[in-house]
Amino acid sequence: MNNIGGESKFIGFLDECGDHSMEKIDRDFPLFILALVVFERKVYAEQLIPKLGALKLKYWIHEGVNLHSREIRKQVGPFSFLHHPQKREQFITDINSLVETIPFTLFVTGIDKVKHQEKYGHQAKNPYELALEFTLERVLYFLWGENEMQLPIVAEARGKQEDKSLELAFLRILSSGTRFVKVDDFKTLNCSIVFRSKRDNVGGIQMADLCAYPRARYILDWRKPNPAFNIVRKHFYAGKPHGGFKTFP
Repeated sequence: MNNIGGESKFIGFLDECGDHSMEKIDRDFPLFILALVVFERKVYAEQLIPKLGALKLKYWIHEGVNLHSREIRKQVGPFSFLHHPQKREQFITDINSLVETIPFTLFVTGIDKVKHQEKYGHQAKNPYELALEFTLERVLYFLWGENEMQLPIVAEARGKQEDKSLELAFLRILSSGTRFVKVDDFKTLNCSIVFRSKRDNVGGIQMADLCAYPRARYILDWRKPNPAFNIVRKHFYAGKPHGGFKTFP
């Protein structure tokens, strides 16, 4: 794989929701969610970056605040002002409008770790690596449909060892294939992955974060009202043979 600079049509951003560990599973939230948002580079530069900056400057004196869905839900840190109902309603409206109106393609994989462990026992794969397999399989067909081969992916850094493990899994999938996609197909792609810290304030990673939790809520109980999911679902990749979302097992 070549290092991809600014020549690619698309750019992807990867973030997760939940813990990928199989050692200790939270029964109240037994999910690992991996979200990948793919923007046309022109859209990212000309629409997302300025609109995201403008939204932040509407609520803070600088654009350095990270939009982190957990902190938004908990109304903590820079989002403590959301305890005020009127401000919270306006902020959520603005966030929803941003997610709804910016064009991007969404891929979300959800792993139910309890069911995964019950079905496969000690042979259960690492949820992060498994989710990455499902995601890249779908990305392959998306890129083929767009007559493109390049996709640089930016993921949020989690730690030196964790990042190295993910990078190796990423390279293994592209160089060895999966159960459902042969290696020769993956070799048609030119993809790379880099890791950026949360303090780098990467807008695309924040968008992936905002898209992950609504899908988790839908998996936990699809019958409950979920306005955020109704918005993000419009961005799911709708191509064949597989759509942009996968729940496993």
